[in-house]
Amino acid sequence: MMKLALLAALASTSTAFLAPTTPLVAPNVRPSTQVYAEAEEAAAEDAPAPRTAEEISALTSSVKTIFSLEDINKILPHRYPFLLVDKVVEYEMGKRAVGIKSVTLNEPHFTGHFPDKPIMPGVLQVEAMAQLAGIICLQMEGVEPGTIFFFAGVDGVKWKKPVVPGDTLVMEVEVKKFNKRFGIATATGRAYVDGEMAVELSEMKFALAK
Repeated sequence: MMKLALLAALASTSTAFLAPTTPLVAPNVRPSTQVYAEAEEAAAEDAPAPRTAEEISALTSSVKTIFSLEDINKILPHRYPFLLVDKVVEYEMGKRAVGIKSVTLNEPHFTGHFPDKPIMPGVLQVEAMAQLAGIICLQMEGVEPGTIFFFAGVDGVKWKKPVVPGDTLVMEVEVKKFNKRFGIATATGRAYVDGEMAVELSEMKFALAK
């Protein structure tokens, strides 16, 4: 009898460890699939509506061209493939300018820099800002037509992110000093892609000569 009672007790307690025939769901807890579906639906509602080409193009409608590429050709001596300013959109004579460089895969340096991962060389980013500064310097009062400016030095260059084909490099330079007697100028510069800084420099120097 004791053996039978012991077996019965073991059988009754073992059922506590058996998996239930129906899943146990806590009250007020939704199945995970429902949670995911609701999250995806909320994300879809928050996602911005697709924009047309006209709407995207209109984002720059307030940006006006001050100097076109044809105008720049009359100021700078550089030519393809070394002319690195496509247009100027802000200009304060003798002080400051904002210029645009549209980066495309057609530029020859991308053939080797690098074949499988094209990146605009950092030195060309600095050169582009120097050319933008040249547009200011070569139009300074007292500078004679035909004057050429030479890169004399650069300090404090910091690259923040790669610049690649398809990017629009928006550059800003400000002339800090200009010695007309000796033809020496200093300027600062920075450039952005999609609102993020790509490169900045604390000072670049130029020498102007005939």
